[in-house]
Amino acid sequence: MSRVVMIVGLVLALWMSAGRWLFGTGGSLTWWYLPTIGLTYAAVSYWLARRVAITRSRNQRTGRATIVTLALSWVCAIGFGFMVPDYVNGQLDSIISHAAGSAFSAEMTIALCNPAGIIAFALLGASIAFAYADAREKIAPEDEVHEGEGQMSPHPYL
Repeated sequence: MSRVVMIVGLVLALWMSAGRWLFGTGGSLTWWYLPTIGLTYAAVSYWLARRVAITRSRNQRTGRATIVTLALSWVCAIGFGFMVPDYVNGQLDSIISHAAGSAFSAEMTIALCNPAGIIAFALLGASIAFAYADAREKIAPEDEVHEGEGQMSPHPYL
C-alpha cells in the first residue's frame, strides 16, 4: 500500500501543479505551483507512505480512518487540479472554465479551488495522524477482576 500512496501522491502533485498543460491551459503560474503545491504534496505523500510502511513492518493494520481520509484528499486534489487557474493569453483560466467558456465559471473555479486545495492538504495531514495511531502497539485489555468491581457501594443507612 505504501507504494500506491507514493505513486498516486506523485501523480496528484504533478496534476495539481501542471495538469493544465494537458488541456492547453498551462501558463506562467505553473512555475509557482510546482515548488509550492506540487513539491509540498509530494513530500507529505512520501511522509505518509513511510508511515504506512512502518505500520506494516510492525504487523499492524492500516486503519479505515487512514484510508478514507487519504481517498478524500485524493478526490479534493483532483478537483483542485481541474479548478486551479493559470495565466493564458493574459487572463486567468482553468480547465473547467476553459471548457465552459464563460467568465462566471472562471471566477467560480478560482473561488472553489482554494478550499479544495486546503481540504486536500488538511485531509492528507489527518491521514498521517491516523497512520501514526495505526502503527502504535495495541494495548491488551486487563483480564484481572478486582474485588467489588462493577458493584454499587451499599447505602449507608441500610
